[in-house]
Amino acid sequence: MLKVSDYFRKWSIPSRIAGSILYKTRDQYCRTAGAEVEGYNEPSVNSHVNGEYAKINWDVLGFGLIPTDYMYIMNCSKDQHFSQGTLTPFGKIEVNPSSGILNYGQGLFEGLKAHRTANGRILLFRPEENAMRMKVGAKRMCMQAPTVEQFVNAVKQTVHSNKRWVPPPGKGAMYIRPLLMGSGPVLGVAPASEYTFITYASPVGNYHKGVLNLIVEEKFRRAIPGGTGGVKAVTNYAIIYKPIAEAKAKGFTDVLFLNAEKYIEEVSTTNIFLVKGNEILTPPTSGTILPGITRKSIIEITHVLGYQVKERAIPVGELFDAEEVFCTGTAVGVNSVNSITYQDTRIAYKRGAGTVGQKLYEMLTGIQTGRIEDKMGWTVELD
Repeated sequence: MLKVSDYFRKWSIPSRIAGSILYKTRDQYCRTAGAEVEGYNEPSVNSHVNGEYAKINWDVLGFGLIPTDYMYIMNCSKDQHFSQGTLTPFGKIEVNPSSGILNYGQGLFEGLKAHRTANGRILLFRPEENAMRMKVGAKRMCMQAPTVEQFVNAVKQTVHSNKRWVPPPGKGAMYIRPLLMGSGPVLGVAPASEYTFITYASPVGNYHKGVLNLIVEEKFRRAIPGGTGGVKAVTNYAIIYKPIAEAKAKGFTDVLFLNAEKYIEEVSTTNIFLVKGNEILTPPTSGTILPGITRKSIIEITHVLGYQVKERAIPVGELFDAEEVFCTGTAVGVNSVNSITYQDTRIAYKRGAGTVGQKLYEMLTGIQTGRIEDKMGWTVELD
């Protein structure tokens, strides 16, 4: 294992369950996700513990859903606690047409990863942070939430039961999606009477293919003060489909959103950082910006590496003064930005070897994959 000091020197589902996960064949999903299926056999009882890998081409993983073997489900009624959850084969579940999630978008989700180390261990990265963020979001959305212990246990059971789908070292990661939704029927505008918590997983590769070229979005807003931009509500995401589609039609990778006062907020699914000399800037998470767990981790790593981080409002004009820009998030890790276009002016940034973004990427992924000793206490090893 590479130590930090070495790095520095180097440099059965109840019918009332709600929600709807469309189930296709694994062949169909794997083609969608970019992974060729070499042959699939239904898992044996011990297939998740005997060390075998699923039979897919790990070299061509994209970021798309490849159904694994099992999902984990818990339920609770309003003003009650979540019951003991169960593992069940991944597949369709029933949904009431009048459920809170379908009618009013009463739902939250999280995203975290499991990595396989060179010596075969499987590591989760800060799952308790995701659990606590879901509890904050549930309070904002008037929902019941699992406890931190229930959340982490659900994640562990999901990963353990799908262990053969955790990619080999260096081939990707297992992306875990905990989903909380208002599953009880409701006709008037009100919180649902029942809630369902589901955790499922998929092996994934890189979120973005190629270099990251952004365009500043001036017409659409991702979030507004007093809204739900600071929590991971499902309703935050469909509203950005249109600006992303328009940006991609122009040849850009993604969109950088501003607030009404022309201050930088977020890229569509990631937090953003600017580098100026030895100073690193990032917008504060003051209600319209999601408090990313990768963002939080990167800020803590920058302190270890000796950089000065300032969380403050950043006018869009400061994009012209930055030497580097990088994005952070569970799906992307740390991804350096190649260029940002604002009002038809393209600004190029440094990236690659020797940059701040690359150093942070190596440190973060080193901890996540066990290559660097985890002195932060962030990783949780799967039993």
